[in-house]
Amino acid sequence: MKTLLRNYLKTFDGLSREIWWLSLITLINRSGAMVIPFLSIYLNKSLHFSLQDVAWIMTSYGLGSFAGAWIGGKLSDVIGYYKVILLSLLLTGINFLWVMHVESFWMMCISFFVLIAVADMGRPAFFVALSAYSKPENKTRSLTLIRLAINLGFSVGPAIGGFLIALAGYKTLFYVDGITCLLAGVLMMQVLNPKKTKELDKEVVVQNPVKPLKDTPYVLFLIALALFGIIFVQYFSTVPLYYKDAYKLDEDAIGLILALNGALIVVFEMPLITWMEKRALTNVQSTIVGLLMTGASFLLLLWETWVGVVVIGMVIATFGEMISFPFSNKFALDRSKLGRQGAYMGVYSMSFSVAHIFGHNSGMQITAYYGFQTTWIFLIGLTLIAWLLLYIVKRMLAKETL
Repeated sequence: MKTLLRNYLKTFDGLSREIWWLSLITLINRSGAMVIPFLSIYLNKSLHFSLQDVAWIMTSYGLGSFAGAWIGGKLSDVIGYYKVILLSLLLTGINFLWVMHVESFWMMCISFFVLIAVADMGRPAFFVALSAYSKPENKTRSLTLIRLAINLGFSVGPAIGGFLIALAGYKTLFYVDGITCLLAGVLMMQVLNPKKTKELDKEVVVQNPVKPLKDTPYVLFLIALALFGIIFVQYFSTVPLYYKDAYKLDEDAIGLILALNGALIVVFEMPLITWMEKRALTNVQSTIVGLLMTGASFLLLLWETWVGVVVIGMVIATFGEMISFPFSNKFALDRSKLGRQGAYMGVYSMSFSVAHIFGHNSGMQITAYYGFQTTWIFLIGLTLIAWLLLYIVKRMLAKETL
């Protein structure tokens, strides 16, 4: 047991102090992220919006994410990642404390657009900060540590969130989300002020930068990643409703299943990534492996007979996520050296925003009209399309190398 623990801790060797602080800020912020996993249930069951209305609210959420990622990428190149992250954390905290009072459909759409735009403004800046605080050889593991913090917070958040809903109602979640965002912002001012930090990999200003949207392999990669995102976000919108409707699970049980995602990542992701880095797979090939695993998890959901299937499906999807996201992040960071990092990582973040725009809505709409089974078949089809695009990218990169 001691040997296992020692080997686990060794996978964290060599990461900078700033990366650890950035991870702690992320952990505090994500521990309070309790509203989002329960958002579709809150809108449908508590505020009594129809599935179609919930779909459009989730689309406004995605549009806000898209706008925020674009603005954040631009601002990161202009005013720097520190100011963008800090502004995002503080304004997100204030917005959470306000949006809890909104109940009408159109105001809900507008409120979540603004809230998520402000929140996701910080995402490209986080990637640029992570790159600056990491040695080149440590970037994948640094990305994995940040994801570990995100998922440790996410494993705590839904579990506590489910109990808070049972004890005090949904409004409590908005208070917790708002306060934790503000606390993360205050901590960042104390520990990551530019005067106190050390950059290990300063951004190189390219004389003739390639615009990310003119980098064909990168664009195809992002389209595939957006399709992957559409598949993956179902676990935080359509799938929780499936748990409730098909298996009659309550919020406590749903929260624990969602928390399993984060718990598995905390325990297994860093050793898994360390092991995979020693394999002969490229970043794109590793992304393909993760994509196929996540897509395959929906095959299990077609078998609607035993509640254990939903747990097994979550485990398979989580391992797919663990493999694909760090290596897709690493590919984007490496590719960003061709141009402005903020712009490249902004477009990278926007690919997930596209997933929020179309993913939640398409999942809800297909479910509303045709049922859950049709939705799962649709997602399996998207998995195959995304795999084909990544295969094309792999071939294009091989030609570039030659």
